[in-house]
Amino acid sequence: MSARELVVLGTASQVPTRHRNHNGYLLRWDGEGILFDPGEGTQRQMLRAGVAAHDLNRICVTHFHGDHSLGLAGVIQRINLDQVPHEVTVHYPLSGERFFDRLRYATAYRESVPLTQVPVSADGVLDARPSYTLDARKLSHPVESYGYRLTEPDGRRMLPDRLAAHGLKGPDVGRLQREGSVNGVSLDDVSEIRRGQRFAFVMDTRLCDGVHALAEGADMLVIESTFLDEDERLAVDHGHLTAGQAARVAREAGVRHLVLTHFSQRYTEADEFERQARAAGFEGELTVAHDLLRVPLPKRR
Repeated sequence: MSARELVVLGTASQVPTRHRNHNGYLLRWDGEGILFDPGEGTQRQMLRAGVAAHDLNRICVTHFHGDHSLGLAGVIQRINLDQVPHEVTVHYPLSGERFFDRLRYATAYRESVPLTQVPVSADGVLDARPSYTLDARKLSHPVESYGYRLTEPDGRRMLPDRLAAHGLKGPDVGRLQREGSVNGVSLDDVSEIRRGQRFAFVMDTRLCDGVHALAEGADMLVIESTFLDEDERLAVDHGHLTAGQAARVAREAGVRHLVLTHFSQRYTEADEFERQARAAGFEGELTVAHDLLRVPLPKRR
């Protein structure tokens, strides 16, 4: 199993359909699990996808429309029922805290797991740890909504041919990495920057600065494409994107793998979303999401 992959739990906007559950997306990132937008039925979709409550370390809610949050009650109670042995952190728009509290305590249950609430009220960093920094950016939707972005710190890639040319091997390589130079040879002489991976999650929104900021340089962009291009007026009126708009954002941002999701029930065939995304000029890897799909993050360059 990939150490970094997206597990798609649901892809329907507004209401579930015969073939699409409400939203739900799990990002596996080096042993940590981040659940985005658990809509109604997420707990059952987790079971079908082989995702356990113990896999969850963080939950990120973009906004409090039901298709993105009604599953919170079941997921939180399952975390407690299974006595997850670690703290779970939850992010959501501060303006919707009353909705979060109602969902967290929708019914009676025994709380056994620390649940840390870290609401979002402005653009910026939510958490910084060795493996990634988590940022939020405000989006444009009828209710307050935020997108999320994980950025891995840049690292170093040692270059064997240059190490050999300078006669460095074994313990000297480790010393060089720790100290920055050995016998007059600097780290820059025998290595290059390894760009950290970037993951962006953009749900219900019109085009806005936040969309572009989240998408910029992403290795994987998971983004709503609720409507096809011929229904752009509806998209604007309801605070959503079309397939072509999402693809143009990805093209301009240099996204490597574009994942389209959050489809209106008015459409029954997925092929047209791919066709319109390609027509908009996106040439990278492209996935039109369906429930229970697993998508590995692209390999580092």
